[in-house]
Amino acid sequence: MPMTEEEMSKCRKIIHGHAALAAAGNMLPAPGSGVAVDTVTMTTMAMALASVFGGSITESVAKNLATSAIIATIKKQPLKVITKEVSKVLPFIGQLIAPTISVAMLESAGWLLAEDLANERDIKQQQLGAPKGGHNFRYEKKLELPEP
Repeated sequence: MPMTEEEMSKCRKIIHGHAALAAAGNMLPAPGSGVAVDTVTMTTMAMALASVFGGSITESVAKNLATSAIIATIKKQPLKVITKEVSKVLPFIGQLIAPTISVAMLESAGWLLAEDLANERDIKQQQLGAPKGGHNFRYEKKLELPEP
């Protein structure tokens, strides 16, 4: 099942907001600081996106998801990553280029992560299946009333 309009809207706000924060952090002129800022931002983004799909993840799981998403994005766009970090050496120009590239990368990684989380939710729902007997809860044994 694809994302609902409500889920898309929530994801859009989360992804755009975190991308803007990453852009601000990538204005620092120190090479290498951008990757650290992107990782922290992706970690908090992963935690927020998981909640959209009814999940809850720990910070360590979010870091793993963030790292995987950033690595996948770097593999798809290696030239952008290199350009972003090298541009920081250039005064003023680097402070414009790095945030722009960071926004594009985090947007891409955020949407990949949101799609993965939506697919994972769908797989779990299929595994659980629809409840039987007309109720919406599951239990192993019949409810027994205590003896009076």
